[in-house]
Amino acid sequence: MRLFKLVAVAAAGLSLPGAMSATARAQTDPAANYPNRAIRVVVPYPAGGTSDILIRLIGQKLTERWGQQIVVEARPGAGGLIGTEAVARAAPDGYTLLVTELGSVMVSYLSHPKPSFDYLRDLAPVMAIAYSPHAFCAHPSLPAKNVKEIIALAKQRPGQLNFAASLSGVPLMAGLDFANRAGIKWTYITGRGGMQTIMDVVSGQADVFFNGMLPTVPFIKSGRLRLLAVSSDKRVAGFLDTPTIAESGMPGFLTGSWQGTLAPAGTPPEIINKIHAEMSRALAMPDLKERLAQQATEPRYTPPAEMAKALQAERDRLVKLIRETNFKPGA
Repeated sequence: MRLFKLVAVAAAGLSLPGAMSATARAQTDPAANYPNRAIRVVVPYPAGGTSDILIRLIGQKLTERWGQQIVVEARPGAGGLIGTEAVARAAPDGYTLLVTELGSVMVSYLSHPKPSFDYLRDLAPVMAIAYSPHAFCAHPSLPAKNVKEIIALAKQRPGQLNFAASLSGVPLMAGLDFANRAGIKWTYITGRGGMQTIMDVVSGQADVFFNGMLPTVPFIKSGRLRLLAVSSDKRVAGFLDTPTIAESGMPGFLTGSWQGTLAPAGTPPEIINKIHAEMSRALAMPDLKERLAQQATEPRYTPPAEMAKALQAERDRLVKLIRETNFKPGA
């Protein structure tokens, strides 16, 4: 009888040593019952770009794991600032997240005369998701097959080659940096999202561009784009015959698409850690890793504290690059 009473008391969740009810756990651990409804993930760019592709792939795995829908919402505008601010102003409960190209939003933020939020203060890092080097591509009709030839062509036709890019962002900064180092000039066609810039070059409206490998690889493989070089520090699997820009005469040239997840500042660390753990688990699944590898994209599992340091370092790098290239939005 005494044993039954002890078991009954424990089952009722009363104050036995080491016993805690589900209600008590939920009160002390905000992540205990998380998530119990759909999660909204804002991508601050048009659909079809790297961020959009990544979160849809990861979101399928999270839905299978949690039994809750991952609702992806594209909120483009102002170089990513509109969607980013929407998340910065959202309730810090883990049910609104941002998945974005980290550097591109940083460029937009740093170059805005009066940003209405603080990128580093109003958002909490969750994790860096993946790195994709930039593909430096040209339209196949262009008489240039590598970096040296595109530089020579640009010098023969100063200002006549069109470079496609978003209004601001890392791919545009890469183009500015490349032109600055090479001593060339091209005309910038800006104000477009990642997928739109791809189509600008595919259609022949523009000649060259930098873009993340993930959405660009299918067009390279189909022959609709010519891959001139990659922007990483080493050649990438699947394209080992394609040199890096650094080995093509620009030592130290390194850029790419860093995708990451952020939450509103004040989101409980227990929830942030749970999201990090589940996203990391999804990225480690063999089918997803293989899918990303085929498109030269490397999963990253960077924890929140390390991501915060990386964001500060990226800010410092971009401030220097903006100054060196005299970058102005819309230029």
